[in-house]
This record gives sequence, C-alpha cells and structure tokens, in this order.
Amino acid sequence: MGSNLEPVPITSQKHDPAWKHVQMFKNGDKVQLKCIYCLKMFKGGGIHRIKEHLACQKGNASTCSRVPHDVRLHMQQSLDGVVVKKRRKQKIEEEIMNVSPLATVVNTVSNQVDVNQGLQAIGVQNSVEHNASLVVNSGEGMSKNIERRKKIRASKNPVAIYANSEGVVGLEKNALFPKKMDNHIHMAIGRFLYDIGAPFDAVNSIYFQQMVEAIASRGPGFEYPSHHELRGWILKNSVEEVKNDIDRCKMTWGRTGCSILVDQWTTETGRILISFLAYCPEGIVFLKSLDATEISTSAEFLYELIKQVVEEVGVGQVLQVITSGEEQYAIAGRRLTDTFSTLYWSPSAAHCIDLILEDFGNLEWISAVIEQAKSITRFVYNYSAILNMVKRYTLGNDIVDPSFSRFATNFTTLKRMVDLKHNLQALVTSQEWADCPYSKKTAGLEMLDCLSNQTFWSSCDMIVRLTVPLLKVQRIAGSEMRPAMGYVYAGMYRAKEAIKKALVKREDYMVYWSIIHHRWERLWHHPLHAAGFYLNPKFFYSIQGDIQGEILSGMFDCIERLVPDTRVQDKIVKEINLYKSAAGDFGRKMAVRARDNLLPSEWWSTYGGGCPNLSRLAIRILSQTSSVLSCKRNQIPFEQIINTRNYIERQHLTDLVFVHCNLRLRQMFMSKEQDFSDPLSFDSISNVEDWIRPRDLYLEEYGNSDWMALDPSSVNTMLLRPLNDETEELGEGFDDQEIFSCVKDSEDENTGDKLLVTCTVFSFAVFLALLMCTALVN
Repeated sequence: MGSNLEPVPITSQKHDPAWKHVQMFKNGDKVQLKCIYCLKMFKGGGIHRIKEHLACQKGNASTCSRVPHDVRLHMQQSLDGVVVKKRRKQKIEEEIMNVSPLATVVNTVSNQVDVNQGLQAIGVQNSVEHNASLVVNSGEGMSKNIERRKKIRASKNPVAIYANSEGVVGLEKNALFPKKMDNHIHMAIGRFLYDIGAPFDAVNSIYFQQMVEAIASRGPGFEYPSHHELRGWILKNSVEEVKNDIDRCKMTWGRTGCSILVDQWTTETGRILISFLAYCPEGIVFLKSLDATEISTSAEFLYELIKQVVEEVGVGQVLQVITSGEEQYAIAGRRLTDTFSTLYWSPSAAHCIDLILEDFGNLEWISAVIEQAKSITRFVYNYSAILNMVKRYTLGNDIVDPSFSRFATNFTTLKRMVDLKHNLQALVTSQEWADCPYSKKTAGLEMLDCLSNQTFWSSCDMIVRLTVPLLKVQRIAGSEMRPAMGYVYAGMYRAKEAIKKALVKREDYMVYWSIIHHRWERLWHHPLHAAGFYLNPKFFYSIQGDIQGEILSGMFDCIERLVPDTRVQDKIVKEINLYKSAAGDFGRKMAVRARDNLLPSEWWSTYGGGCPNLSRLAIRILSQTSSVLSCKRNQIPFEQIINTRNYIERQHLTDLVFVHCNLRLRQMFMSKEQDFSDPLSFDSISNVEDWIRPRDLYLEEYGNSDWMALDPSSVNTMLLRPLNDETEELGEGFDDQEIFSCVKDSEDENTGDKLLVTCTVFSFAVFLALLMCTALVN
C-alpha cells in the first residue's frame, strides 16, 4: 500500500450495507476503497461497484474470492433491492407525469398553497405534517432566467414541478419528504425501543435494517403483525428458515469437519448455563443449551453431556471439542479423546491468553501503571465537560478501549492512551485546560501530573510492547473472519519474540515467558496447532533449515488420529515429501504468490490436487477455530425455559432461543466491521467498570455529569484501526530455537518467588517513580 494513502473514517451517515466491508483512503483529492477480505483497492466506481464485487456479480467489478458466504448473499439481496426501488421510483414518476396539468392549477388569487392540497393535486397521498405549508409565488415578478433554469431542472427530474406564469404548483422532489419527517420516524423508533427495553445497539442489527427497508418498500397500507402472529406462524417460519441455514452449513462438514464449542457462563441469578455450538468456516451453529448449575463441577457429568452432543453431530464430522481450561473440563476432555479416537480436546486459546494477560496485570509494576492510568479515565468519564474536551483533542476517539475481557481491556486502553499521547499532552498544556475549573480539582491536578510524567509514558510504552503481540494473537484466535488454526502457533511465536526483543536480557524476558509457558503449555504442545502451523504454506516455506521436531511430531500425530485408515496414512506421508519440496503445482509461480494471499485451506483446495489425501486432511485441520466463540447473551430468555413448567410453552421458548441465538451468530459472520464500543454503554460495563467508575475519594466532586451535555459522537476510530489484516503482520522466518522451547529451567521450579524478585529488580526505578508521583499528588 502506498505511503501517500491516508485513512479516512467511514461516518455513520454511510448507510449502504457495503460500507461495513471496506476501508476508505484518500490519495490527494481522490478517494479509494479497499475490500477488507481480498484487500483489493478500488480507485473509482463508488460503493455500488464494491457491492457488486462482494456479491460476486460480474460486470463493473471483479468478483471477491474471499468474501464470506453470508456477506455475499446479503450484498446480492441489497442489489436486488436497489433494482426493485428503481423500478418503483420509475413507476411513481410515470404516474406523476401522466397526471393532467389541470389538476395542479391553483387559485392565483392566493399566494400560499397548502402542501397537503398540493400533494393531493398531483396524485400523491398525504404523508406530510399538517402544519407544513408551501409558499408559491405567482408568475408576476419571476425573471425569465430563473423560470428557464427551473424548467430545465424539471425536465431532468420528473418529480420537480414548479410554479409558472399560470400558477402551477412548484414542488421539488425533496419537498415531498422533508427532513423533519425523518426526525418524526426516528422518534417513533426510539419510543418503541425505549418501551421494550431494547439495547441501543439493536439498531446496528442487520435485521433491523432489513425490517426498515421491507416496511419502506411496502409503502402505505402496511399492517404490522399481531402478538399471536409473532408467536405463531412467523416464529414457525423463522425456525424452518434457521434450520435450512444450518443444513447448508452441515453440508460442508463432510469436507471441512467442525469443532464443538462448549460455552459456560453464569446468569445474573447465579445459575450456570452451558451452550453447545458447532463451528465451521461457513458459520457457527447454536445446537442447544441447558442448566448445569448442579453438575458444572463434575467431570463425569460434563463428559456425558459432551459425548452426547458429539454423537448427535456425528463422530466423523468432529475434529475437536473446545472448552475452557478448568480442571473438570480437562478431565472430561481426556476421557472424551479416550472414547473417540478420531478427535481432540482443546482448551480455548483466547481464554488462555486472557489468563496470561491477567497474570501480567498482577505484576506489581504493571499493576501500578494501570492504576495511574485509571485515575485519569475515572476523572475524564465522570465529567461531561472534561469528556467533551478530551474528545475534541483526540478527534472523537475514546481513551478507554473495551475489549474481550476486563484483563484485555487494561492493555488495549493503555495502548489507546499511548497512541493518543500527544493529543492528551496537548490538552493539558492548552489554555482551554488552564481556564477549566475542573482542572484545579485534585483529580485534575493528578491527571496533569500523570500525563506530563515521562516515567509514566515510558512505563506505558514498555507494557504496550510486551502485551500488544498477545492481544493480536487473542484477536486472531477469537476471530469470526477466518479459521484461526493455521495462525495461532505463529502468533504466539511472534509474541514471545517481541518480548525477547523488548527486554533483551534472558533473566528479564524469562519472567514473562514463564507466565506464558504456564498458561499455554497444553496448547504449545497441541498437535492440531502444530499441524496448523506446518500446513500453512506462508509459514512452512519461510523456515530456514529443518522443521522443528515437535512440529513434525504434531503433524504425524494428527495423521494417525484423524485418518484411521493406515493405507491412507502411508499415502499422506509420501505426499508430505512433495509438499516439502514444493513439487508439482505447489511450485507454480501462482501458488508461491498465493501463499500470502489465499486462506491456507483455500490454497490447499486450489493447488493441492497432486496430493489429494494430504490436501483433504489439510483442509479439515485448517478449517477449524481455536477458541470458544459465542454471541451476546443479553435479551435471550435462557432462564425462562428453565422456569417454565408447561411442556408446550417450554418447547415454544426453546425454539425462540434457538432462532434468537442462531440469528445473532449469523450476524457475527455478516457484520465484519470492527466493533468500536462506547465505554459508557451498558453493554461494555462489565469490562470497563474499573476504568470509568468514580473514585470514592472524589465522589462528592462529580457535580457536572449530565449526559445531555455531551457533544454528539464524532467517531474517527479509522485513525486507530489497523490498515492491514493482523495475520499479515505475523511475517516470515521462525528460526529462534529458544522461542520454540517451552522447557523450564531447573531454577524455575519456584516460579512464584522468581517472578516477584526478578520483576522487582527489573522495574524498581519505575515503581519508585510512580509511587513518588502518587505521593506528591495525594
């Protein structure tokens, strides 16, 4: 990508659904769009051309080879809708033009004409507010030039009918549906959502957009469904629709296999629920959920539950079962692999990384820096005036960045603050800040001292260097955009490499490596992750010398476990030699270029024809995720099913939850834009509460916390969004043997003591400086 390309934020005014699947750049005076899937750059043609590209419709644009199935369908539906709207518009315009001119003659005695009468005169139903009026001048006084220009505009726009010397009513197209009408509709939508208690982000649902478009296309006379219809035939049809979508997913399992995801969580009332889902590249499928409050700690019961789900899905279709890493699940997983010799159990990679981040955050010097940063955000996010001021200086960006969990949020927020360092320092050194009465408060003085302290920023910068690579791996591991199995092993290698480069000395970086080894050991040695690395051509062909023995052993383990037929196993081993030497189609120039451009599974599907047995295995392994992925659970009536004793109503609610969950999971795959959550939103509160809650010490000072005083959001988060796919940053070259090793030295037996001593030595000066800063402020 050229260095002269400047990223441009995509504002909320861009309503076309295709905007969610592109990035926008400015090259001088010209705007260019980039597909987020195949990374193709479009230098012209507008968003309609992008939509055709995503819909894989040949014509004005090339087709996207990497667009997800659901996105392609959505774009096709949107294009079909454009055609329908265009035809309807033409029909309305024809009807207007066919109206007799005599019908639009107005009384020239009066200089004012009611809009409603004018609309009725040209055959359009009354849809404008009653107090609206349109002033029409008589022909007297109208210059010939103005009249000529208006006639030209009227000829270009059939809906535009202007007043002439005979007094014909003049109406512009936009006058039929003024902007005030949109406000009236928006208020009606708001009242409905407030009444039912729906979350604000309900309007981001693709189904909300589809609903609005469907109602608008129907026009006048639409009758909304009744309560009984929603409970009856509409739900029944939705169940069938979802089942049909699931059947289409299941049809791909024979080729790609699937992963069973076991998602456990605790409700607000303290119940422990477990949901079972199935993952494949076509999407995630919700299978069922149940109350596990009494059995969640029993490995035996968990084993029986998971075993039943595997049998229902089909043992031959399942490559792995992913759960959390708790001991009871580990025991159940080991029993499961003993029972079914053709699948693996895996702890969730994203959850394991979260535990690593938690351990990092518990180190004394890092914890002290996080608390310093929290003192800033707690002050900013509890004063409307300060928050407005901060957002003006940060170009609309929040300084709190909600993420996967509380622990990830600690480090994404530090990264955000480092990115906005100069903006924040410009704020506290401005005259506007000096004149602000809140800057004189204790928390305001603390914020000034903190943001002016170079030791604080140096510490933040070091923490960011240690944790950002782990955050990238976590996002890759938990991504819905692409199967993660071919990338996680390389991602963790890069994370350890970054820590080593940042700290240099072995006694320093081993503090953090030891934490990683403790939490990641089961995944570092997991055959599926090793095989995923081995079969990803981008990484495999970048290794100089012999492949790491443990990686090769993991590959052989997958062959023996996932391919029961010994004759096929022997064929695969022979075909591996062709892969290693890049023989046949593997060595084509196209195949070499495609190592970086195609998904690994697509690469094997395209160029692996000469090794059919190895190719089939590679596609199945590389089509898997590495983490438990789930939808937002708010507003889903899980507990109502448990509390309902009536069998009929329980089945009714079960079907409702089935539809609810699968629609949300489908939307995860259709909505590929990065989610920039509002830290003050209730949906984000569980992960950001420590960053935005007021400190008790200053509770009485928070006098100006009126949300109505906040400036309207002006989001420029494109400025902080990574321009390239994060998997591209994993790069090439994996030749550091120490990084591959997870063997702990004998001196690491007392890991806890060593962590504390080494950390104290490493950051003693930093920690003292932070304590002194805090003492001076308080």
